[in-house]
Amino acid sequence: MTHHILRSPALSVKVADQGAELQSLKLTDGLELLWQADPRVWPRHAPHLFPIVGRLPNDTLRHKGKAYTLTQHGFARDLEFICENKSDRHCTHLLTDSEQTRVRYPFAFELRITHALEGNTLTISYALRNPANTELLASVGTHPAFSWPLKPGIERTAHSMTFERDEPAAIRRVAGGLLKTETYPTPVKNRVLHLADDLFVDDVVIFDKLNSRALTCTAPGAPKIQVKFPDFPHLGIWTKPGAGFVCIEPWQGHATPGDFDGEFRDKPGVVDVAPQSERTWQYTIAVIEGEQEARRR
Repeated sequence: MTHHILRSPALSVKVADQGAELQSLKLTDGLELLWQADPRVWPRHAPHLFPIVGRLPNDTLRHKGKAYTLTQHGFARDLEFICENKSDRHCTHLLTDSEQTRVRYPFAFELRITHALEGNTLTISYALRNPANTELLASVGTHPAFSWPLKPGIERTAHSMTFERDEPAAIRRVAGGLLKTETYPTPVKNRVLHLADDLFVDDVVIFDKLNSRALTCTAPGAPKIQVKFPDFPHLGIWTKPGAGFVCIEPWQGHATPGDFDGEFRDKPGVVDVAPQSERTWQYTIAVIEGEQEARRR
């Protein structure tokens, strides 16, 4: 598997051609902040979700009366991207439609994913272009898995996430990968979500009426992880109870309601990219250590 290493004075990053996946996010002292994909637990690091987020009922995409089999989170994470260009600080990967993708997803597309490292911040950008003269329907999502605990020896329950804004709206849950009709009281109190394994017994926590476009994961004695996602309207927080990671997942779209029986264009969060045009999204991961935090005050 081909990898590309990006370096700054604060961080080193590893990105693979397979899935254009971020596979390492390290401090200069060697502390790894990204889950290392133990196949016995969860065999991924930070997959990109395209052309869907979540599942479709019966894994079936319906478009103009035809049915296509498309499984959870789509296919981009499992395909080889082409590295178009790279330097010590950035790399851009390209995935285009092919016979293999069109069997599952009947649209032409060009998806470019760029990882760019500057100081203590990694920026991940998505550019989805429609090269055809017909519509392009899609969702895009992120799925980075951060180490939990952030640093060895810190209690799991000492970790919390502070949201940019209050999040009073009810959350959503899934059953069998599909969105349940019930809503549940928000676990965010005064902008803070306290992490605990029992929060994830019922799978992912979904914010489909999200106010914030940033949050910070913290624990005493550990670097802070700040994730900003200005272009993504939905968010998932997920782990497997007891696993050594927690995923912060900005999404364009989310799991499909269990009673959904419509065409793909009506799936929540699907966007329509006009012919010969482009849609972009971006999010950032900043690692804030003690001295940097002091300078910010």
